Amino acid sequence: MLAIDGPGGSGKGTVCRLAAAALGWHLLDSGALYRAVAVYAQDQGVDAEDAQALTRLAQSLPVEFVAAEDDTRVMLSGRDVTLDLRSETTGNAASRVAAIPEVRDALLGRQRAFRQSPGLVADGRDMGTVIFPDAQVKIFLTASAGERARRRYKQLLEKGIDANIDRLYSEISERDRRDQERAVAPLKPAPDARLIDTTAMTIEEVVTQVLGIVGDTIGNRRES
Repeated sequence: MLAIDGPGGSGKGTVCRLAAAALGWHLLDSGALYRAVAVYAQDQGVDAEDAQALTRLAQSLPVEFVAAEDDTRVMLSGRDVTLDLRSETTGNAASRVAAIPEVRDALLGRQRAFRQSPGLVADGRDMGTVIFPDAQVKIFLTASAGERARRRYKQLLEKGIDANIDRLYSEISERDRRDQERAVAPLKPAPDARLIDTTAMTIEEVVTQVLGIVGDTIGNRRES
């Protein structure tokens, strides 16, 4: 199993997707679960500060992940919310939701259920420290806040969405602080994780390095 953690914008999502495809393993995007809770709360009119109500929503979260040709579609109560989950507003709301211990507990079993044969690539912020502490390979991706803001800015412009790079930098820095300082499962590398700074690397270079680490650690053995 491969657990990859790191802050938003470090390249985790793309790297995990490409690595899972190359290995023929399952993929868990844990951030999508927290984002789905945030979207579901908005749909249900639940206050973002109401920890008890958010926990109840997390416990009964009607979310499904459906494989598509070019991506995985996220369905919430039968509605495709894939694009909603990727917005900056949802990302910031999810960061607050993820700081609630009871919500994290409610999603723990759902995340661990993704671990199936022949293997799993898990993408998140506490995959190697909390969810899968026994993962054979743990990697922590990082990049400077400035580079991550630049990547997000470029991504939004390519989608035709107006963006302000200074505001993005501020939001990313604030999200980092919140994730790193939360009382439960703070964002940090596992003691045995390999650190990769992606600031000056292409996605292809990062994926090649990640697959090399997997090969060196567990070879071509398929495990659940």
